[in-house]
Amino acid sequence: MFSSLLAEITPAVEHATAAAHKAGAEGGGLVHDLVTKFGIDVANVGMQLLSFSILAVVLYKFAIKPVLATMDQRNAKIEAGLANAQATAARLAEAQAEIAAQLKEAQIGANKIIDEARKTAKEISDREAALSTERATSQLAKAQQAIALEHKKMLADARTEIARLVVATTEQVLAKKLSETDRAAYNEAAARELTSV
Repeated sequence: MFSSLLAEITPAVEHATAAAHKAGAEGGGLVHDLVTKFGIDVANVGMQLLSFSILAVVLYKFAIKPVLATMDQRNAKIEAGLANAQATAARLAEAQAEIAAQLKEAQIGANKIIDEARKTAKEISDREAALSTERATSQLAKAQQAIALEHKKMLADARTEIARLVVATTEQVLAKKLSETDRAAYNEAAARELTSV
């Protein structure tokens, strides 16, 4: 491909070089003076320019362009990675904020449950204390009633016994037998005396 291109270009360059020499020989212009002073061969310079241009096109097409494409792809990947990292950081921050909110909400819920449990325990404790106090008061009242009844019974028994003893003593003192009516009268009198005491 390159050899056919060079084969086509070489006659054109040689023709241009010959035309330049001819014009320089005829006119002797500034360009001709420079070319002859510095010993520049226009044909060689033209070929070198053409070779360099071909080399530049080939390098651009097969080396620079793929390298630039690869660099663009890498830059795109890096940008995508950075964007992904930023998105991940944002999601992480959002997740951490959500977790913190959930923990705070759970702490509030736990405190509420603890407060309710304390309140319920206090209510139960107060209710049990009231029931215990009520039972104790009830048992104390029953015991006091039982004591009062026992006291009355003991007093009644004591009165009866004392009245019997008074009658028995009176019988012995008087040395006579009392009739049932006299005995009842003495019992009543003794009971009145004892009641007043």
